Amino acid sequence: MTTHYGDRPMYIGGEFVPSESGEWMDTVNPATGEVHGRVPAGTAADVDRAVKAAAAAQLEWGARSVWERGALLRKLAERIRNSADRVLELEAADTGNTIASLGNDITLASGYIDFVAGLGIEIKGESVPATAENIHFTMRQPYGVVGRIVPFNHPFCFAGAHLGAPLIAGNTVVLKSPDQSPLSATVMAEICHEVLPPGVVNIVSGEGVVVGDAIVRHPRVPRIGFTGSVPTGMAIQRAAAEVAVKHITLELGGKNPLIAFPDADPATVAAAAVNGMNFSWSGQSCGSTSRLMLHESLYDEVTAMIAAKVGAINLGDPLDPASGMGPVNSAGHYQHVMRLIKSAIDEGARVVNGGAAAAVPGFDGGYWVQPTVFADVTMDMTVAREEVFGPVLAILKWSEPDEALAMANQLELGLTAAIFTRDINVAMDMARKVESGCVWINGTGRHYMGTGFAGWKNSGLGREECLEEVLSYTVSKSVHIIL
Repeated sequence: MTTHYGDRPMYIGGEFVPSESGEWMDTVNPATGEVHGRVPAGTAADVDRAVKAAAAAQLEWGARSVWERGALLRKLAERIRNSADRVLELEAADTGNTIASLGNDITLASGYIDFVAGLGIEIKGESVPATAENIHFTMRQPYGVVGRIVPFNHPFCFAGAHLGAPLIAGNTVVLKSPDQSPLSATVMAEICHEVLPPGVVNIVSGEGVVVGDAIVRHPRVPRIGFTGSVPTGMAIQRAAAEVAVKHITLELGGKNPLIAFPDADPATVAAAAVNGMNFSWSGQSCGSTSRLMLHESLYDEVTAMIAAKVGAINLGDPLDPASGMGPVNSAGHYQHVMRLIKSAIDEGARVVNGGAAAAVPGFDGGYWVQPTVFADVTMDMTVAREEVFGPVLAILKWSEPDEALAMANQLELGLTAAIFTRDINVAMDMARKVESGCVWINGTGRHYMGTGFAGWKNSGLGREECLEEVLSYTVSKSVHIIL
């Protein structure tokens, strides 16, 4: 039986409020397909109300020292760390992510806020000896109101973690929760209400084409951060440009290669390929290594190992800690994933695992897909070129390093890449040449705080999880003192 979480309001100006329209939108448990809560269907008027509240609060928030803001952010991080009992069940039910893996999302969100809280003192200008007789320097100031739009795959983690950089820089935030999984953002609102002054963080729910578009187009929101799909990122750029010149950072999709050289250990590669696909999130991760490029000498052995590992993944209730994979996030996304699985079969890929919808006892109405592995994939196939954002791994074969590099770089996506080899010269040569913003050598997926995470080409603009992200929420000003 699906738990119903009731009506959960938005958070604007320090108050929990419905939409001005009085309309609500259902949120659905993807494991069952049943409605299990409602959030307000926000409007452009709600966004305007949130922006005005954020603008009013920014004057006082921006006037605080970085030490004061940092202290409040550390308090926010501590409350997030202690929120497991308020978040885990709700997030698992609303996203389909397994509850066993969600604790890491809380750790990541709180840890990143703690990290950026300590970077406030690094928001520095420069002294420039432009002339001998005068004083010339630069200073950094906040933009004012920042819009943040977060995706459905890790809603609580992204909502929390990406508050840190704009807030420590002195901005206030209007955050849009994801259409498909908005419930945990209401808990983030409760935590912000406990810690931060009214209006510093405002959280608006609603459809992207309404609320997201209103945030992007609002003339008093000069800075926007978005995590999501490439088409939506491009639409944000277009919409913003119709209103004003805005600073936009985008963390977008990936079709990420894992390239295994002949000297790599087959068992290590197989384990990394399965882990890198993020099956515990039903493959719904932009960093998933969804293109496994095996040297021909490894191909058969590694493919067989992967088949055994993926075949052992236990599909089940996301709320059960024993479940290894839950459903995909929504009915629309289920149709997208199934379309790409069908295209792979129609275009001649060999089904190693899965390749169909999954039947999970007790969850007949949910959006369940078998963990799927395709072999004999070639770069002219749709499954090798389009981001599935689902539990689908494509295995390709190569003979020469130049062939592998050409395959890796052929797409207009460049988020991550992984290289497996025992030869450091080969590894470094490949790391320099592969067109991706993040490269792992003999590893996959892990984010290392402070090093930055970002994509090349159509996978994004701007770096996150580092000092560069904090500075991106400031405007630089040159000051000249004529003596």
